[in-house]
Amino acid sequence: MKPNLQLDAKGLSCPMPIVKTKKAIDTLKAGEVLEVQVTDKGALADIPAWAKAGGHIILDHSEEAGVITFLIQKV
Repeated sequence: MKPNLQLDAKGLSCPMPIVKTKKAIDTLKAGEVLEVQVTDKGALADIPAWAKAGGHIILDHSEEAGVITFLIQKV
């Protein structure tokens, strides 16, 4: 799946990945997809919790070489 927007939040620690993710998803239309890359392990819990609270959908998440990637669909 090709995201509509990519966000590089690598190297940032809580709460900045969430702050930047919110700002990025606010620029998207409903149904569009945001790819977020983070290195903060706390994001494994924080981003899904934030997405659920906002009604957004985590389509996928993966981890490779210390980089966690989320695909989030705006609703």
